[in-house]
Amino acid sequence: MRTSASLIDAARAEGRAALIAYLPIGFPDLETSAAAAEAAAAGGADVLELGPPYSDPLMDGPVIQTAVDAALRAGTRTTDLFGVVERVAASGSGAMVMSYWNLVDRYGVAAFAKDLAGAGGSGIITPDLIPDEAAEWFAASDEYRLERVFLVAPSSTPSRLRATAAACRGWVYAASTMGVTGIRSEVSSSARALVERTREAGAERVCVGLGVSTRAQAAEVAGYADGVIVGTAFVRALAEAPSPAEGVVAVRALAEELAAGVREGRST
Repeated sequence: MRTSASLIDAARAEGRAALIAYLPIGFPDLETSAAAAEAAAAGGADVLELGPPYSDPLMDGPVIQTAVDAALRAGTRTTDLFGVVERVAASGSGAMVMSYWNLVDRYGVAAFAKDLAGAGGSGIITPDLIPDEAAEWFAASDEYRLERVFLVAPSSTPSRLRATAAACRGWVYAASTMGVTGIRSEVSSSARALVERTREAGAERVCVGLGVSTRAQAAEVAGYADGVIVGTAFVRALAEAPSPAEGVVAVRALAEELAAGVREGRST
């Protein structure tokens, strides 16, 4: 297993930020979602965030909400996640899970950690779980040596930033703006300051998400962050493709474009 932190460090050694791609499993179907994740890795994504479908994705925008709803209606279940994780890990990319906590809690925290580690997964990003309420996850992630990634936002206080940086194992997810996921015309101006504040609070690696969708935006964020996170743009590429096979091709092409942007950003 290659951890996401080790892949971010490898990218840093090359003089660039890492590209982190989010895709929901089961959309437009399970096999295509796995193939799309592999395509993103082949196109230059260093780390994949794999999202199990969830019935109430309140933090996600309409593109991702529609995709995960379709995945649920198609019968995708949490157990399907681990096969996709295994395929991504075999590709050489880091396989992180991006999940609302209720899903992990219902599966069983220790059982989820065991199955994720067994599939070669790196860890879990938990957007709606704060360190103060994560004692069970701390224990399970320690036992199975999994990364734990918590979120910070522009509204995070200095004490919250310090607590979150200390609780994370791997990296910190900096949400560049308040609100749901989605494509934006420009990256929030508060993102750079949030990265700087989070590093000052003790974080070794800080990756930025929410709103990045273009090569130019990837280059911009790569100029100050350790990782550039892209989600909605990848899901849209799958959703708007004429066929699942063409969607996989579109995902790889987007990954190649964004990977080029990440390299441009750090080189300047």
